[in-house]
Amino acid sequence: MSQLRLLPSRLGAQASRLLAAHDVPVFGWRSRSSGPPAAFPSSKDGGSSSYMEEMYFAWLENPQSVHKSWDSFFRKASEEASSGSAQPQPTSVTRESRSVVSSRTKTSKLVEDHLAVQSLIRAYQIRGHHVAQLDPLGILDADLDSFVPSDLITTIDKLAFYDLQETDLDKEFQLPMTTFIGGSENTLSLREIIRRLENTYCQHIGLEFMFINDVEQCQWIRQKFETPGVMQFSSEEKRTLLARLVRSMRFEDFLARKWSSEKRFGLEGCEVMIPALKTIIDKSSEMGIENVILGMPHRGRLNVLANVIRKDLEQIFCQFDPKLEAADEGSGDVKYHLGMYHERINRVTNRTITLSLVANPSHLEAVDPVVQGKTKAEQFYRGDAQGKKVMSILVHGDAAFAGQGVVYETFHLSDLPSYTTNGTVHIVVNNQIGFTTDPRMARSSPYPTDVARVVNAPIFHVNADDPEAVMYVCNVAAEWRNTFNKDVVVDLVCYRRRGHNEMDEPMFTQPLMYKQIHRQVPVLKKYADKLIAEGTVTLQEFEEEIAKYDRICEEAYGRSKDKKILHIKHWLDSPWPGFFNVDGEPKSMTCPATGISEDVLTHIGSVASSVPLEGFKIHTGLSRILRGRADMIKNRTVDWALAEYMAFGSLLKEGIHVRLSGQDVERGTFSHRHHVLHDQEVDRRTCVPMNHLWPDQAPYTVCNSSLSEYGVLGFELGYAMASPNALVLWEAQFGDFHNTAQCIIDQFISTGQAKWVRHNGIVLLLPHGMEGMGPEHSSARPERFLQMSNDDSDAYPAFTKDFEVSQLYDCNWIVVNCSTPANYFHVLRRQILLPFRKPLIIFTPKSLLRHPEAKSSFDQMVSVQEVSTAATGPNLG
Repeated sequence: MSQLRLLPSRLGAQASRLLAAHDVPVFGWRSRSSGPPAAFPSSKDGGSSSYMEEMYFAWLENPQSVHKSWDSFFRKASEEASSGSAQPQPTSVTRESRSVVSSRTKTSKLVEDHLAVQSLIRAYQIRGHHVAQLDPLGILDADLDSFVPSDLITTIDKLAFYDLQETDLDKEFQLPMTTFIGGSENTLSLREIIRRLENTYCQHIGLEFMFINDVEQCQWIRQKFETPGVMQFSSEEKRTLLARLVRSMRFEDFLARKWSSEKRFGLEGCEVMIPALKTIIDKSSEMGIENVILGMPHRGRLNVLANVIRKDLEQIFCQFDPKLEAADEGSGDVKYHLGMYHERINRVTNRTITLSLVANPSHLEAVDPVVQGKTKAEQFYRGDAQGKKVMSILVHGDAAFAGQGVVYETFHLSDLPSYTTNGTVHIVVNNQIGFTTDPRMARSSPYPTDVARVVNAPIFHVNADDPEAVMYVCNVAAEWRNTFNKDVVVDLVCYRRRGHNEMDEPMFTQPLMYKQIHRQVPVLKKYADKLIAEGTVTLQEFEEEIAKYDRICEEAYGRSKDKKILHIKHWLDSPWPGFFNVDGEPKSMTCPATGISEDVLTHIGSVASSVPLEGFKIHTGLSRILRGRADMIKNRTVDWALAEYMAFGSLLKEGIHVRLSGQDVERGTFSHRHHVLHDQEVDRRTCVPMNHLWPDQAPYTVCNSSLSEYGVLGFELGYAMASPNALVLWEAQFGDFHNTAQCIIDQFISTGQAKWVRHNGIVLLLPHGMEGMGPEHSSARPERFLQMSNDDSDAYPAFTKDFEVSQLYDCNWIVVNCSTPANYFHVLRRQILLPFRKPLIIFTPKSLLRHPEAKSSFDQMVSVQEVSTAATGPNLG
């Protein structure tokens, strides 16, 4: 039967209140020809009969005048009312009227009860997660609130709240279309309805999704979780799950035995995260995903490297070698921050899959936008506009997910056209503690995951001590991402068995929690006992699985003592094959001339001063700017904006993708760039002339960003990480605004090569000029970048044939303050022509953008390599 929805009527105070609180579809009916009988009883609160009476009386006169679902409903109600009468029907008119009144009263009560049941179902869907059994320790409420909704406390309370009686428990009720608990059945007893709702919403899975404003998406989630019998696993799937839990737990046990005094930020208490990640990857691979990019904090990273990415164990174990010196290449960061890139066969789907775990520092969520940028770039280069081949997975800690603002910034990039990665699966390792800080002191929201609600991402809370519930949720999360191309959050409610790290003493600050943790049976033993009891595996098989993995670890430990295996190439998350070598030999330390022919300059200039689309009406002020550009081309000169245009355009001709992003970069903060033209008469019709230079050119992407520096700079850094054959630039609205992205600059850009041997060609454009506009709008703080340069002021490099290029190679980044447009042109081109990649920091002008003397001749841009005229490297004066 179709879902009912009545406008508030004479259904009584309780029913009217429920209808006002819960949203249910309306079916209208055709008007009738006469009024309702005066004898129809009024509601107990004195309200009029109105709509319900109208529909019922219309049906009495003509069953075809109402919707067929109401016809069926009223027929059934009348039959029940008639069969329930103990007295024979009287023949007098008076008794007949009383019988009609009695029948109508019973019908009205039946309708009220149906509406109450629908409201009860909806209450479970909306608030059931508040009473779900999510904490494996059984001592905390995952939502920081011990309050239980009054309509979900006990069966008796529920019945009273909805004006139902215990006698109603065994009555059959029609199920609405907004639930799937009936399976193939259309009606269920109230007792069975409550039982099924409890099993779906109040056990080890808590679902938050009813805030999503898309009916189709809500129905999809309901079907996945409410349909009876959906959470069933075959014996083979259970055995695989057990084997993955064995690997997860025994890896941590092995490290604890071999290096008992080393920090490793192990996964004890959330060992289920390993099979959870593998399940998401398996399901995604099955649906066509070929490349998965992961970002995560330090907890469990070594386990993920070993058992998800499948990095050779000896490569992990050798990182514990005490003889590893800090001066060794790539040893600038600890082992649980390192990244990895690996291509392998997925044994479940027998498809090749590439896995990349992005290296990151202890700044926890700082890696989020970096992963998204790298994912976007991989999708772009593969032509994967829908994200069907490349996806990202982000693992978070509960305290960081709620506390770090970059999480919010990253979420708000998720649906922007130039930043979307078509959905990310977020896994929150919910330790229910942040180092030593109780969650009640660490966040104001009920759950650590509430930030995800801003983008309508469904949130699946799950008890991490129920491996099968976790696996089911992860399967659904992967399907959601593939189906709707939207973010989804899996909240693994777990605990930390050993505290913040292996050297910590958590009893100082959380004594009661850790008394319970010390008594807690590990998830592996609980699940193994369950499978042994049901006959899925035998005790001998379980012990053999443990012995097999222990043997693998011991053999790898023996091989880890071979110093030859210690090489940084095994720890690159973006290896750039073929870039550093030509025909197997290292590239020459030379830089080709950065000038280009005058024909190319003229062609780019002519496009930059025109509108390539016919019938495209531009602003009159912009017409003057384009005419000014045309005049400069005739005079063989360029200003700052035109020099940039020519540098970009010439690289596009050579097949180099150029991407420029930041706040207001399309027009330019100072109204000088105008790379995107807007039709003045057709809304949202735009033109990017740079994409009309040559038929076979590389694409140019220019995009205004959200009002974010931290998140967007991290995104562009990740984008530049994916390929060396792209010029990726981020421009601050004003130079000093980079201070809110300082974490990305400090932790990734200035130190990335020292820590992870990560080359990156990201370009930062920082408007700079002491022109009286206040500290935030004047200085881009060049002193900060110079202080973070790795130059030794007491050591002068030896002069060689390739002195300048070699000197740049030894820098952690290149810092320039150009004085002419030609310098700017050559510096941008050199960034791509160099045989290596270094971050480039450019202090761009403001007043010089239009200064009549700040122009360069074509002669300075044709075949002249203007490198030495630019102040470069850490010796910027």
